Amino acid sequence: MKNIVIIGNGISGITAARHIRKFSDHHIQVISAESEYFFSRTALMYVYMGHMNWKHLLPYENDFWRKNDINLVHDRVKTVKPEVKKVLLDKGEPIAYDDLIIATGSKPNKFGWPGQELKGVRGLYSKQDLEALEYYVPNKKVCKRAVIVGGGLIGIELAEMLRSRDIPVTMLVRESNFWNNVLPDEEAKMLNEHIREHHIDLRLERNLDSIIDDGNGKVKAIKVKETSEVIGCDYVGLTPGVSPNVSFLKDSDIEINKGVVVNRYLETNIDHVYAIGDCAEQKKPIGNRPPIEAVWYTGRMMGEVVAQTICGNKTAYNPGNWFNSAKFLDIEYQTYGWVFNQPQNGDDDFYWKHPDENICIHIHYERSSRKFKGINTFGFRLRHEVMDKWLNEERSVDFVIDHIDEANFDPEFYEDPTKAIKKAFYKKHSNKAAV
Repeated sequence: MKNIVIIGNGISGITAARHIRKFSDHHIQVISAESEYFFSRTALMYVYMGHMNWKHLLPYENDFWRKNDINLVHDRVKTVKPEVKKVLLDKGEPIAYDDLIIATGSKPNKFGWPGQELKGVRGLYSKQDLEALEYYVPNKKVCKRAVIVGGGLIGIELAEMLRSRDIPVTMLVRESNFWNNVLPDEEAKMLNEHIREHHIDLRLERNLDSIIDDGNGKVKAIKVKETSEVIGCDYVGLTPGVSPNVSFLKDSDIEINKGVVVNRYLETNIDHVYAIGDCAEQKKPIGNRPPIEAVWYTGRMMGEVVAQTICGNKTAYNPGNWFNSAKFLDIEYQTYGWVFNQPQNGDDDFYWKHPDENICIHIHYERSSRKFKGINTFGFRLRHEVMDKWLNEERSVDFVIDHIDEANFDPEFYEDPTKAIKKAFYKKHSNKAAV
């Protein structure tokens, strides 16, 4: 029986713990300073918005861990000493391990702005961030205005949370359109309009210059870099992305770049030390996938893979086709495969938008072979198993269009956009290739 130590109790670390227990009788310890119990991080916003209580974010009863002989250690890791196979804690005694799994996730980006450590300046990632929101932004009487720095998925979630309590929100986005570093212009411009329709003061091509102190260590305003405008506010949400939470490893012998460097088996440069989830960085990127994947489902997959390896069945991490989903206020978003924000040499795109609704589709394909390479949808949903199958089968764009109704996942009485999509595609491609 081995002693397994896991640093981090997010989806990656807990998935690894559960699967190691499923396959073995190894001794398992999970260390976390953030919270005593694993919680669903993606649902933090719904607690603030009043749709859930904190207890609803706990997928397992508190005695689940005792029943499954998974020992929880609520403490902060200071560093790792792989030469003696020990983890050093802030309060407790050092913990020895036979196999170590680093699953410490991410932390919100900060770029050295003056005032970024003031009270009332937070990200949206942790349990402590949620608690700070409740303290500094309980209602519009306490918070006259909030400023969000950065767009993307976390930024729009925070904006929706604050607007649910009628708090005025200004959002600074450095790109020319919202999330334009990911989305093509068509979708990004549609989101610009949608965000402003929800009474969010969206400022494009604007960067934070500094955060201004009220004289008592709390934020009272921000300054915009391009215009020198000062915007009064009681809260600043820093949401310009996240970075791997690995600074505690800088004095260890474990190789780190932006994240903990791993191979396809999630092994580090040190024997019996692994890294999974948001903090892991693939030494050799897998296809078009980024070397660091801050996505819930890939973290879960890595937890399953490393558990197999530790329990004697060495398994490579193989995430398959890229996919993701999110919600931008009232608009649901899905992506499968790759749709790039800029035109790609040798490739082509097809875009269609509903004339009146925020419903659109964007398909990316290879021009010469017409091979389907990726799809974005806004406002209607596709069946994951169908899209994944078509990508694996390397279907043509013509096949995808001809059968798009088979992939439509919307309920029966929703408007079906697939006929209009087909009509628009056939009009653009009057000499449509054979399926």
